[in-house]
Amino acid sequence: MPTGYTIEDQEGLYFLTLQVVGWVDLFTRQTYRDIIIDNLNFCQNKKGLNLFGYVIMSNHPHLLAQSDYGRLSSVIRDFKSFTSKCFLVNIQSEKESRREWMLNYFEFAAKKHKRNSNYQIWKHENHAEHIYTEKFMAYKLDYIHSDPVRSGILESTEVYIYSSARNYADMDAIIDIDLLSLKWKTY
Repeated sequence: MPTGYTIEDQEGLYFLTLQVVGWVDLFTRQTYRDIIIDNLNFCQNKKGLNLFGYVIMSNHPHLLAQSDYGRLSSVIRDFKSFTSKCFLVNIQSEKESRREWMLNYFEFAAKKHKRNSNYQIWKHENHAEHIYTEKFMAYKLDYIHSDPVRSGILESTEVYIYSSARNYADMDAIIDIDLLSLKWKTY
């Protein structure tokens, strides 16, 4: 069922939450987080994705993103489709202790929707919130960077390598982003 959080302005800046079905903690493994990073890089270089902020949590990434070509929905759809295929390959071929459970769960989730094939990893919705003011943009960027701290994973935002907080703190980062000109604070 649609939530109402949809991308309506394809050229707009959006805060996105991409959720794994059932909040399965897929991204507790580095291999799956790296798939996200590799594919964000690809979308930036080949699909016109402008990435201004991100964090990868255990069962969802948050993105602050926009499309160069006015096709943000298409970029996110392709990103989710390709990463799903990569996740499944890894689940089936790597030493994944949760393999049977995850495959059964993702297969069960796929049966709930007619448009799925054999497995569903991502929820169909993107929980997209249109960014309409600089104040709201700063709030959402702070929300993204603070998520690991709020979750009790870390005490400082810049320590987490799977977050753009490192980019904004002028530290080595695993992916380049488009930095926003905002007054920045550290924790």
